[in-house]
Amino acid sequence: MMDKKKSISEIKALIAINPQQDLLKELAGDTRKGVQSLLLQYEKRKIKKQAALEAFKNRFSYERAFWQAGKQLVCGVDEVGRGPLAGPVVAAAVILPHDFGIVEVNDSKQLTRKTRERLYSQIIEQALSVSVGVCDNYQIDTVNIYQAARVAMLKAVNGLSRKPQQLIIDAMDIDSPIAQVKLIKADSKSVSVAAASIVAKIWRDHLMNFYDELYPQYDFKSNDGYGTRRHLDALSTYGITPLHRRSFEPIKSNF
Repeated sequence: MMDKKKSISEIKALIAINPQQDLLKELAGDTRKGVQSLLLQYEKRKIKKQAALEAFKNRFSYERAFWQAGKQLVCGVDEVGRGPLAGPVVAAAVILPHDFGIVEVNDSKQLTRKTRERLYSQIIEQALSVSVGVCDNYQIDTVNIYQAARVAMLKAVNGLSRKPQQLIIDAMDIDSPIAQVKLIKADSKSVSVAAASIVAKIWRDHLMNFYDELYPQYDFKSNDGYGTRRHLDALSTYGITPLHRRSFEPIKSNF
């Protein structure tokens, strides 16, 4: 039997990582409220972890269907940066291995910046191929933001080191001969697209951090080019930079 003199903190450490069933049975017989509270917390974590795993498996359903149909290289494609007043639109294309198992990979908007940064490195390391496509503000002003996003996506796909047999794209289609399926909110339905959303988001964030060093008064490191109050105040005070989209309001009407 387990030594009853073990402290609550010691027991907490014992059940923190994959406790054995015999340990859990022994703890179930410990009448101390602190021990029972720890067991309850453990069960809740276990249920939450299982639910996350099942959701992750569901987000792989499109990929699995294509793999079973013989298309072994399935690519997720997503873009970020349609709404900002400054900076480029950035797209990423990601081909994941069939045994990819990073459960946390999900729609980048549902993740914290710290989590996205960590997952970004893991995705880059484990993916079969990753590519980024960029359309700058001048291209956006020339062809409009929707078309620029499509061009950025095509650049990302064409830049892959391995040619995909199937594309899964978030809410758009692109001018590619590769078979593609367009999904609304694909970054929450496909792990491949979710991975692409994380890569595109972090890549663009890093770029905007660099631009913040060039133009610190615009606070790009915090607003990523979106029209926050501080950004709009900076526009009124300092005018536009070479990074700003002249076809976007309020820039179009005022500068």
